[in-house]
Amino acid sequence: MQIKEIKEYAEIRVKARAYLCYIMGRNISNTIQSTDIDSLLAQLETLNQSLPKAEAIYALDGNGKQIVANVSKNRKLRGMGLGDDRSDRAYYYKTIKEHRCSLTDPYPSLISNTMVVTSSFPIYDENDQLLCIICVDISLANILRMVYPSSIDSISGTVSKVAYTAFSLALAAVALLLFLKGIISFMSFGFNFLNIDINEMFKSTILLTLSLAIFDLVKAIFEEEVLGKEKKHGSGDGHQTMIRFLGSIIIALSIESLMLVFKFALTDPAKLEYAVYLIGGVSLLLVSLSIYIKFNRNDSQTKK
Repeated sequence: MQIKEIKEYAEIRVKARAYLCYIMGRNISNTIQSTDIDSLLAQLETLNQSLPKAEAIYALDGNGKQIVANVSKNRKLRGMGLGDDRSDRAYYYKTIKEHRCSLTDPYPSLISNTMVVTSSFPIYDENDQLLCIICVDISLANILRMVYPSSIDSISGTVSKVAYTAFSLALAAVALLLFLKGIISFMSFGFNFLNIDINEMFKSTILLTLSLAIFDLVKAIFEEEVLGKEKKHGSGDGHQTMIRFLGSIIIALSIESLMLVFKFALTDPAKLEYAVYLIGGVSLLLVSLSIYIKFNRNDSQTKK
């Protein structure tokens, strides 16, 4: 289950609730005579036709006990649930508390083993006494398809995932080649430590550092753009791929700066100032990245 879908649901939850409550209210009156409850339950099949992506539709009495078997297009779910006690479910006690149609957070279904949401619609008699609660279970993916065309279905989203996957594989291959080249470069000396060339060791370090930076970039791209993982807490809402990439570059340049300090100290001390310039550039990048993250965090808090 992708965390990105849960975040998309959080963004459209109000719209999803309004849509489902409208559909349920259009098909079922929320105030009836107590003797009309059987005719009301007979309308669940009509409601099922109005919500073709619903997993199951059923009704609970005032105590949270299911009083009608599931109405569903899914053979595994149809006809199940009659007599089950659902008084401990969020959609039951939330509806009782709010006295109106409600929509739950996503939760794992014990039957279908998928993330679902439940919309609950209370039915009252003429004396404002609760007669039953009509419940509609819809998978998280389907509610997004119904209310908000998410990246899991859009053509551009699919193409984007394929493209990012291809680039991730290509960059991973580059990182692997750099890693192997760096290993071969310093392993060529074998165990003859007396013949080790400092310049070759520096080259090996540079290759391995670049390999690490590219691998970290690949990991960030694949997790964010392909797997849709959530951004790490505390990093603001800024684009994580760029933040992770700049962080990798800063680490790589910091290592290169240290290598240059040692190299020039051993071979040409007059060039140490160039290493200092590089260290200054790395410091400037670090400060810039910190400012970027801070402003993005402030913007996200302002929007909330």
